[in-house]
Amino acid sequence: MPETDEFTRLTDPFRQELLVHCYRMLGSIHDAEDLVQETYLRAWRAYGNFEGRCSLRFWLYRIATSVCLTALEHRSRRLLPSGLGAASDDPDRPVLLAPPGTDWMQPLPGPADDPATTDPAAIVALRGSVRLALIAALQHLPAKQRVVLILRDVLAWRAVEVADLLETTPAAVNSALQRARAHLERVAPAEEELAEPDEPGHRALLDQYMTAFENADIAALLRLLREDIALEMPPYRTWFAGREAVGRFIAAHVFAGPGVARMVAITANGRPALAAYLRGDDGVHHAHAVQVLTVTGTGISRIVSFNDPGLFAAFELPSSLGSARTPVGSWR
Repeated sequence: MPETDEFTRLTDPFRQELLVHCYRMLGSIHDAEDLVQETYLRAWRAYGNFEGRCSLRFWLYRIATSVCLTALEHRSRRLLPSGLGAASDDPDRPVLLAPPGTDWMQPLPGPADDPATTDPAAIVALRGSVRLALIAALQHLPAKQRVVLILRDVLAWRAVEVADLLETTPAAVNSALQRARAHLERVAPAEEELAEPDEPGHRALLDQYMTAFENADIAALLRLLREDIALEMPPYRTWFAGREAVGRFIAAHVFAGPGVARMVAITANGRPALAAYLRGDDGVHHAHAVQVLTVTGTGISRIVSFNDPGLFAAFELPSSLGSARTPVGSWR
């Protein structure tokens, strides 16, 4: 159908940014992919009535936002372990799984760059807008406030544009924005001095981290961690804070000897991350976790290890690694 061909040609360039928009709203790459599919299905069905009174991008965002708001009516807030309680003070005790039905946040594959964006400052801003800490904080906001804050503060839409999309008034949008900002200040962690992904020191530190994990070298790992390091491991609700506690836990319960772990460089939430494979009884390294690191100018301040092999497909990673050490991922 010519109309279908035209629809695909005109709307496909917006697919990635709509995926990121849905991810910011839901905190889940799997949910975001499903909702983008629903957005395009609704848009295709309604395309014959699109009269061009607004931009195609605005029209698609209107549909995607409506789809997200409907989805949020039927979904629980996605969490990280730190959202379920205080850090454990005993790294020698067994870690606890979260209650059944707990919805966990998920990492976002890739740098989330807009292919049309070449301004370095704009690229940094885009990557910052999908930081794991920010996405986690957004999940604490009521759905409508979340939409307003994302559209106004992340995408820099004007109040009148947001009001048009939400079918409300600019005054109501500004009021919701003020409440959202105040709420975010209460629940969001303090802003950290993040190292940029392409800084040589950042790259060197991440290479050292990979080597320490693969060699099960706890002394080398501890040199890379800040004193206030936090370690979270969904689906476990138990998490740890402080270099001493984190180091004791990793040494006793994570490191199992040189060669047991293999690490692959990937990109998640706009920054370098790692995929961890663990050697099984068959001698093959199997998918284990996606690790998203917060790297600052003074070291690693947070490790969120998503212990879910089901995430590897979203990162286009194999479920296991052969004996050859051929790179299967990269930092972009």
